[in-house]
Amino acid sequence: MSTQVALLNASYEPLGSVSFKHAVRMLFRGVATVEQGQDDRMIGPHPWPDVIRLVRYVVTKWLYREAAWSRQNLLRRDNHTCAYCGGRAATVDHVLPASRGGLWEWANTVAACEPCNSRKGDRTPVEAGMPLRFRPFVPTRAQLAAIG
Repeated sequence: MSTQVALLNASYEPLGSVSFKHAVRMLFRGVATVEQGQDDRMIGPHPWPDVIRLVRYVVTKWLYREAAWSRQNLLRRDNHTCAYCGGRAATVDHVLPASRGGLWEWANTVAACEPCNSRKGDRTPVEAGMPLRFRPFVPTRAQLAAIG
């Protein structure tokens, strides 16, 4: 049994995901329909849901607000890709090191692999001779939801 079911707005734009249990409740309340499911498995009159779509459109202005900074969201924003070498990233690096007053914020943090993070150390990318492959940006909630 899948633990998450993708949720679409009535306009087919992705809204994120809900638990399987919540999806089933939405189907039986009539607020959603199965958009993509497993026809060989049924839950009452509904196919087993993989993707559900809301029956009525929900205004999503909140999705376009700035996303909250977290390590998980940062790695998602950068697609687990090192900002220095392009390899698989698992750590967070400060562009301006925290020891020099660099803040834990979107514009000052990037995903980095362990070797690049260690090599850069307590220096800026310019001082370390390690240019950034992309510029850090502040993502919206919708951008993070679309990534995964």
